Amino acid sequence: MSRTAIVTGGLGHAGQWVVDRLARDGWRVICVDLTHPGYQVAEREGITFRAADLTERAEALDLVAEFDPDAVVHFAAYPSPTRHADGRVFETNAMSTYHTLVAAGRSGARVVWASSESTYGFPFAREQTLPDYLPIDEDHPLRPEDPYGTSKVVGEEVGRMVARRYDVPVASIRPSWIQEPGRYHCREGRDLSDGAGNFWSYVDARDVAGMVAAALESPLEGHEAFLAVADENYLDRPTVDAIEEYFGALPEGCSLEGEESAFSTEKAHDLLGWKPKHDWRTAAEESVSVSLIAD
Repeated sequence: MSRTAIVTGGLGHAGQWVVDRLARDGWRVICVDLTHPGYQVAEREGITFRAADLTERAEALDLVAEFDPDAVVHFAAYPSPTRHADGRVFETNAMSTYHTLVAAGRSGARVVWASSESTYGFPFAREQTLPDYLPIDEDHPLRPEDPYGTSKVVGEEVGRMVARRYDVPVASIRPSWIQEPGRYHCREGRDLSDGAGNFWSYVDARDVAGMVAAALESPLEGHEAFLAVADENYLDRPTVDAIEEYFGALPEGCSLEGEESAFSTEKAHDLLGWKPKHDWRTAAEESVSVSLIAD
């Protein structure tokens, strides 16, 4: 009998890749988003669609209770602080995460959810600053100044609470700028300022989905955060050179070599056995796509 996973935000930018990966791995997937695709659903065995507003507590609880899943993967969120009013971004992300993770905990489901490298506070800061050390890891202080990054910090605290209260494993994934094969928008920047907020880091959507799959199969206990980032920057030049050119300095502690990413994924490798498999040099031109909606 196949296991069941609810994936929220399943029709989104990264969510579709997660749904596709879990379905291919043999999970029965409940793809949840604000709207139902109706008759445009692509023919995919093992995928069921539901519409739900997860900021409504009753909808989140009812949804999880209906399917009694083995796992809940929460990717539903406003992905930026610049497209909606600040309060809407924070309230939507924080409340949907609280409702969804608590519902999962009550059902005894494993949880993987999309936090963000924006929790560190660099991408949307009023003044861009250097990190305390490089490479940045999961223990680096979190100092967001924007509603998006702050909502993700709150979400991680919710994850810790749910893990303690309901004794279920919760993995908070912190992706950097998510790219899709053939659509590597990170490579379209014209100068260093375009990606300085995350130190020119990125991750392929397929690798994000791979981390979700790895976290669901791992023997995790309690709450753990994991950075999901490609091994290298997307600049085609040494990371230290770019940081020195843009910021005029380096943090005192810096052990980066060559094009190595400013974010470390050592923890994900050690605890999940995960390493990124895709890089911009090949993925930027790949003709690989995924769509849960029929043309």
